This record gives sequence, C-alpha cells and structure tokens, in this order.
Amino acid sequence: MSGMATQTDVVESAKAASSGTWLEQWEPENAEFWRKTGSAIAWKTLTITTTTLVLSFATWFMMSAIVVRLPSIGFKYDTMQLFWLAAMPGLAGGTLRILHTFLIPIFGSRHVITVATLLKLFPCLGIGLAVMNPDTPFWVFMLLAFAAGFGGGDFSSYMPSTSIFFPKRLQGTALGIQAGIGNFGVSVAQFVTPWIISTAALSTFFGGPQTFVKDGKTSQIWLQNAAFCYIPLLLIMGVVAWIFIRSVPVKASFKEQLDIFGNKHTWFCTITYIMTFGSFSGFAATFPLLINTVYGKFPEAPDPLKYAFLGPLIGSTFRVIAGPISDKYGGAILTHIVGIGLIVLSLVMVFGGLLTPTSSEQFPDFVIVMLLIFLLTGVGNASTFRQYPIIFSHSPRQAAGVIGWTAAVAAYGPFIFSLLIGWTIKHTGSAKPFFLSIVVFYLAATAINWWYYTRKGCEKPS
Repeated sequence: MSGMATQTDVVESAKAASSGTWLEQWEPENAEFWRKTGSAIAWKTLTITTTTLVLSFATWFMMSAIVVRLPSIGFKYDTMQLFWLAAMPGLAGGTLRILHTFLIPIFGSRHVITVATLLKLFPCLGIGLAVMNPDTPFWVFMLLAFAAGFGGGDFSSYMPSTSIFFPKRLQGTALGIQAGIGNFGVSVAQFVTPWIISTAALSTFFGGPQTFVKDGKTSQIWLQNAAFCYIPLLLIMGVVAWIFIRSVPVKASFKEQLDIFGNKHTWFCTITYIMTFGSFSGFAATFPLLINTVYGKFPEAPDPLKYAFLGPLIGSTFRVIAGPISDKYGGAILTHIVGIGLIVLSLVMVFGGLLTPTSSEQFPDFVIVMLLIFLLTGVGNASTFRQYPIIFSHSPRQAAGVIGWTAAVAAYGPFIFSLLIGWTIKHTGSAKPFFLSIVVFYLAATAINWWYYTRKGCEKPS
C-alpha cells in the first residue's frame, strides 16, 4: 500500500486494532499514519512479543542449566549423554524455526504468537516431572529436551513479525530491542535456576526435594522448580497475546515465500548469522558443561551456574546497545569488526592454554575470554539483523522471510556446538580442535561480509 493516510484510514485502522485479527491498513513508512496510529500499535505489540520471547529463550535453555545438576541427584548419565541433552533443544529449535519462518504471512502474528506461547507448557511440565525420578529413561529425557526446543523455534516468527510492524529507519532499533531483551531469557534460565531450585517455597505445589551431593556434602534441592516456574507465566502471556496482538496484512502462501532461496544473498546472510547468533546460542548452551568438563577436575572446582549466566547476559545487553548504533553507522562494518574479534579470541582460547589448564588459576582468564566472545556475538546479532532489511529493501516480505530463515539455521548452534565440543573432548581430551575449526568458519564468514556488504564499491552496502 502507498500514499498518505486519510483521517478515515486512521480511524479504520484504529478500529481494526481493537477487534478482529487482521489490521485493515498498515503503512509504517507513511509518516502521518505512523504518528497517529501505527507507532502505538507497533510498540505495544513489541512489548508483548518481547516479553513472551524472554520466556521462549528461558524455556529453550532451561535444560542447559538443569543438565549440570542431574549427576549430583542420582542420574547415571555419562558426559556424552549430558552433552546430547544440552544439544537436543538446539536441534528442535533450528528445525522448528524453519517452520516458523513461513507462518506469519499465513496465519498472522496474533495466532502464531499465542499458540507458540502456550505450546511451551508441555516441555515445562514434562521436564519438571522427569527430574523428580532418577530412573527416568534417557530416551524420555531426550524427547523432553527436544520439546524444550519449542521455545527456540519462536524467534523465526517473532522477528519477521516485528520487521513488518516498524518502518525501515527503526527496524535496527526494534529488532535489537526484541532480540536483545529476548536473549536475556538465556540468562534468566541460568541465573534463576540455582536460586529457585534451592527454595522449598514451591514444594507444596511442585513435589518434594532431591538430595544433591557435591564434594561429599549433601543438601536438598527442588530441581523441578527450574521448569515448573514458567508455567503460570506462559499461561498469563498466552492470554495477553491473544487479547492485545493483531496481525499485519502481509500475506503470502508457502510456495510464494520460497522465492528467497533463489537469491544468493539469502545464503550469505545465513553464513554471517551463523557466525553471530549461532555462536551466541551454541556457546550459551555449552558454557556450563564446558566449565564443568574443563575445570571441574580441580579441587574447589567452580560451580558452572555461578558463571554461565554472565555470558548470555552480556551478549544480550550488547545486542540491545548495538541496535541503535547499527542504525546510525550501518550494520556491515560492525559485523566485520565482530568477525575479526571472534577469530582473535578463539585463537587466544586455543594457544593460551585455557582449554587444557594445569590449575584452576587459569579459570578467570577462561571466563574473561568467553565473556568477550559473548559480547561480540551480541553486537553481531544486532548488526546482522540491521543489514538484512537493507540488503532486501526491495521487498519487506522477503526481508522478513530472510530474517526468519537465517535465524532458523543459526538456531542449530546449540545442537552443533554441544555435539562437536562433546565429541572433540571425548576423542581428543580437549575442545581445541573445535575452536580451531570454528576459526576457519569465522574467516570465511568475515570475508563474505567484507566483499559483498562492507568494502568500498560492494554490491549491497548495508
């Protein structure tokens, strides 16, 4: 749609916003429409979807916090099995994001976000029940860990939805806010878990404690609280989403949306987002187990959950901060800086001996380097999502589709990182081969970003 909005248009749009599912008019690039009607609707929608996205990420990553406690309450799973449990939400999240990529133009924001929010009740209930029984079969836990990926799939609906609600000049900011605050859900899962499992406040409703054993000392914990605590919040936000969210009339069939795959830039954008969000989500899922595996052998070993939440917290914070910066200076140059930084830090991890420590004194340096990696991935998450609407500026619908698709593929990060890190540790005794391999990938992704989007005279400056 184009042209200036009339007063009648504005009134009709306001009516559509309060009843029914589909907005009758949506012209975010129309300054008059945006000022009188569009801005209020868009920011209200962003507030609701961002809140539900926090819960999506929290439930997606709750297994990464739960899994490090399982051996200490009687579960007989070996190291590789624990890495598999950390990996399964990533496998589901990536696969479901492929599906979510195409849902918004078919069903609209209201239906997709409401249903997606309520679906996460199943893994929360199932995992909460499973951790109360140390005899729970491994295959059951694998199934429930896969179901936790429902939260990971949502992102590829939420971000395309947000991109069509806002004008191009605000998309970097809006997408940065939503993705950045949404990413805080990872830290919520890893920060809240140690606290909430140590309290009996919920035991009246959620069952009795388990005996936690560490260094010969015993205590009581309620590990089921780490999953059950999200149930009331999901119910509330599911109802709020249905009542207040409306859908932008940008419709397309599944077949029509496949046109993004004929564009080479879809694949280049996928590679750069794997570098940024794939690394963020992959390291977020494996950070607790990596700490436990590499530094858990020393006396007075660090508690992984006291440190693991800091990485996603820093990455999420800098994703929010980098959104407006990307709007002002462009996303491509920030992505290029991020790529170089990730290469350097990964090499420091390998050649600085931080993955093959001789004492726990190296642990602070290990944490610092990992936190810097998270910081850079957070910046890169914002800068890449600023680039994509510009690269596909000829078609907002295609831009939304590319955002959903790249997010889908990058969501395999937890699955790929968990399995490969677990495999290299099992077969080589160290995660060094993994970090050396990822340096090669970072080099390729950074070169693509430089050639097509950053250098002077590039094909798609963004």
